[in-house]
Amino acid sequence: MKRGKALVVGATGVVGRYLLMHLLGRGEWDVVALSRRRPDVAGDYLHLCADLTDADDCRASLAGQRDVTHVFYAAYLDQPDTASLARVNTAMLENVVDAAERAAPGLQHVNLVEGTKWYGSHLGPFKTPAKESDPRHMPPNMYYDQQDALEARQRGKAWSWSAVRPHAVCGFSLGSPMNLTLVLAVYASISKALGMPLAFPGKPGAYRTLYQCTDSGLLARAIEWMATQPQCANQAYNITNGDLFRWENLFPRFARFFDMELAPPRHISLTRLMADKAGLWQRLAARHDLAPHSYEQLAGWAFGDFVFGSDYDIVSDMGKARRAGFCESLDSEQMFLDLFSQFRAARVIP
Repeated sequence: MKRGKALVVGATGVVGRYLLMHLLGRGEWDVVALSRRRPDVAGDYLHLCADLTDADDCRASLAGQRDVTHVFYAAYLDQPDTASLARVNTAMLENVVDAAERAAPGLQHVNLVEGTKWYGSHLGPFKTPAKESDPRHMPPNMYYDQQDALEARQRGKAWSWSAVRPHAVCGFSLGSPMNLTLVLAVYASISKALGMPLAFPGKPGAYRTLYQCTDSGLLARAIEWMATQPQCANQAYNITNGDLFRWENLFPRFARFFDMELAPPRHISLTRLMADKAGLWQRLAARHDLAPHSYEQLAGWAFGDFVFGSDYDIVSDMGKARRAGFCESLDSEQMFLDLFSQFRAARVIP
């Protein structure tokens, strides 16, 4: 028996792609993927394309989806500043939810993907471990505006909402501006091609502070869980792998994986120093018969600079999700190594 019909918005990203694969693999859902391009995911699902910034286009695209029961919103559009980031992305969410409400009278739930920036992790040191009940920081914050809009729209309705707050989501995905695993893999491959040892590229303090990540597969399972469990209605949950690590303990293992020597940390700007490496990557791709992916779309260097510039603890409290019933965990070191192997097997990296 089917659980319902799921609309996965942003189905080509590092979150949406895994959620699409997870729901298809479950065999309990009818699935619709909404994204600018068709996901590279096999399976029996409908793909729709819409400009999420255009309310009319969203309504037209979803007009025939009367039996959608669950909306999983994982779309994101980068903007030049935090105020426009909040304004544009909140409008996109509202356009999708408005269109889904109009089209689907049996709508049951809307899940929103947020992140640890809810707690101000992007602004500097913050209270850790971060709890869902912690007070907000000074806005603007895209997640505040999105959740406020979702709560306001849901009030008095038959459907419920939930929000998930992962950190540094890692998975097999191409073209995502926030895929940390591919940043690491391409950076290591370029360093090796230049005959250099592997050096942590961030601040010295970031090498030693506590950090956390969220595996895309684990996140997909958590999202389905919170969207289908009554106790999770109208709640937000932190979701991470459940372990903590220091980069100084992982980089020696990364160096062994790529058959490289390990060097001391060296704080560099990946955005600046990787900007002229397209020619080198093309030669590397030809030498190792790599799949034809655009260098400019492979790695989000700005995201790498952001992650490796956090010289303070990044720790989320997972107690609320555990007490509500989601108790999965995953070893982050093994996650990275498995994903490196997947990228290598797919000829994305040498």
